[in-house]
Amino acid sequence: MVQESLFGALEILVTWPTAGWLLVGLLAGIIIGTIPGLGPNLGLAVVLPLTMRLDGPDAIILLISIYSGAMYGGSIAAILINTPGTAAAAATTLDGYPMTRQGRAMDALSISATASAVGGAFAIVTLILLTPFLTTIVLMFGSPEYFLIALFGIALITIVAQGSMVKGLTAGAFGLLLSTIGFPVAAGQPRYTFDTFILYDGLDFVAVLIGIFAVGEMIKLAGEKGSLANKDLSLSGNVLSGVRKVLSAPITTIKSGYIGMFIGAIPGSGASISNFISYAEAVRSGGGDKEYGDGNHRGVIASEASNNGTVAGSLIPTFSFGIPGSGATAILLGGLMMHGLRPGPELFTDNVDITYSIFLALLAGNVVILLFGLLIITRAVYITTIDTDYIIPVVIAVASLGAFGLRGSWLDVFTVLVFGIFGFFMMKHNYSIIAFVLGIVLGPIAEENLVRSLQLSEGSLWIFVNEPIPLVLTLLTVAVIASPILTVIRSAVSGGDR
Repeated sequence: MVQESLFGALEILVTWPTAGWLLVGLLAGIIIGTIPGLGPNLGLAVVLPLTMRLDGPDAIILLISIYSGAMYGGSIAAILINTPGTAAAAATTLDGYPMTRQGRAMDALSISATASAVGGAFAIVTLILLTPFLTTIVLMFGSPEYFLIALFGIALITIVAQGSMVKGLTAGAFGLLLSTIGFPVAAGQPRYTFDTFILYDGLDFVAVLIGIFAVGEMIKLAGEKGSLANKDLSLSGNVLSGVRKVLSAPITTIKSGYIGMFIGAIPGSGASISNFISYAEAVRSGGGDKEYGDGNHRGVIASEASNNGTVAGSLIPTFSFGIPGSGATAILLGGLMMHGLRPGPELFTDNVDITYSIFLALLAGNVVILLFGLLIITRAVYITTIDTDYIIPVVIAVASLGAFGLRGSWLDVFTVLVFGIFGFFMMKHNYSIIAFVLGIVLGPIAEENLVRSLQLSEGSLWIFVNEPIPLVLTLLTVAVIASPILTVIRSAVSGGDR
């Protein structure tokens, strides 16, 4: 029966104009993702009403292609100008941009395209195989599990905070503090709003990311002369060398794709979290390699492989229960219902051909991303030879416009500028930016699910260890927190023995 459904889905996908809408969606998504502040949410929201005249499969494949293309497109600006086009590409800046500064932008761009395609492909194939069991899997996760996953991400600060542990924890704690601004669901009253309604919705973490990475780096570049690529270095690398680097790290690529898929399946999380957790896991499994953050290709692989894996994972709760895993899938859910496709068992029984055609469209989309990224996007490397005097004002202007486009609020523009200055001083004084970002992104998720879990258990903490899944997540979090302490003790003991 599955084979028949796949053949039916393939027939839908290769029929014109469905294949054309797939290509249009991918190219539009890549362009949207490249522009800081836009991202898949805005792209899908603009296109959704335009799909009214399309057939159901064509409309959904167009929307899902925009989503997938935008997730990849965010890496282009992240690598070339240290400006994540989407929140999902924020971790890509950590090693992608240093590669650009070293004259290896072509390597970084080809690594991004290859890792996105391979990681996404593994996640999608797994999703197709898991389709008959999706409902059972998603039901295994509730508020306690969501809280523990967020807590695990916060605990990773102890690993990713290179240099001074005190500075890393301070940056992470400040990020957590900023995430409490506003009127959260978990609280009965506004916090830190200073009696102004403009702060009731809190700070948009995407605006914070744009400020930290884009404006902060532009302030730093303003004190230098020349182009983005170091003037003492010639442009090096090529498309094939980038592909070989991804193929030489299959465990990092596949593992990151699955991390993205797993986290993407958790409603309310998404790629803004998965790319940092994948990056942190790459640092951990790399033995805390000090090269991470200085142009390590595995850092780019980990972030980019997880992004497109997240796209596949986010479809699990959306299709199974009608619970969107992210803002983009919330719009996609609206598209499904607008075209008479109701999420739930019907998608896997009466409309199973359409469901599989969407999955195959994602798989085909990753092939297009690979070809487009390797043959065309890598030519953008020559942007790095342009004098920074021309790049800096353009980046700051685009970042400000992108920030205003997030919510139509001048608060977000102000946020970008303030956190640009803040990010510059963080870099100058060696505070961990990734620790700060983990705090501000995961804080609201952890708080909301902690409150909900304690309400379910009437205040008992037993709810976090009374089932196998929460118990395993709790033990993993304890292990991550204890790891640096045990390392220090082991070093002290071995030093004493000598």
